[in-house]
Amino acid sequence: MAAAADGVTIAVLGDSLTAGYGLPVADGFVPQMQVWMQNQGVEVTIINAGVSGDTTSGGLSRVDWTLTEDVDAMVVALGGNDLLRGIDPAISKANLRGILEAAEARGVEVLLIGVEAPAGNYGPDYASAFNGMYQTLSAEFEVPLVETWFQGLLAAARTQDRVRNYMQPDGIHPNLQGVAEIVADLGPEFIALVQSVE
Repeated sequence: MAAAADGVTIAVLGDSLTAGYGLPVADGFVPQMQVWMQNQGVEVTIINAGVSGDTTSGGLSRVDWTLTEDVDAMVVALGGNDLLRGIDPAISKANLRGILEAAEARGVEVLLIGVEAPAGNYGPDYASAFNGMYQTLSAEFEVPLVETWFQGLLAAARTQDRVRNYMQPDGIHPNLQGVAEIVADLGPEFIALVQSVE
């Protein structure tokens, strides 16, 4: 798909992490990434298609109207709420496959961002199946994969004790600085996504 003269449009299909839960609008992930990309000289429009509380099922139900004619690329960052609810990974995987099929049918480039399931919550078998679905789908659809949304924040914190400095009081959602670290980490992946369109 050829990029429009005024740059590439990326839709970010996700949950509260992409929606910017608990933060002023300007401090959320999408606005911060938009500014970061502009500071790198990249012409891009990023659409916030994040819905707090959304599961992979919710993402699948709204992918068709997310992928308007203007959208050149899509970031898929779903699965955290599936994990919190203990949804069968086979169901989550099927939903993600449906999302990726919709993108493929429209010739839309995709960046897939995974969620890391700890072994302690639902046992090692669940964690293995959940974590493995992202690698499987990445290979099947030949789309790049970022293992976990939080890798930049975790690297900045360096120790588990310091992670809380980058999180809101709920311990689930990043604060302003936490989002900034995530943006800096994922920024190069977004640039690569833009380049894959151009």
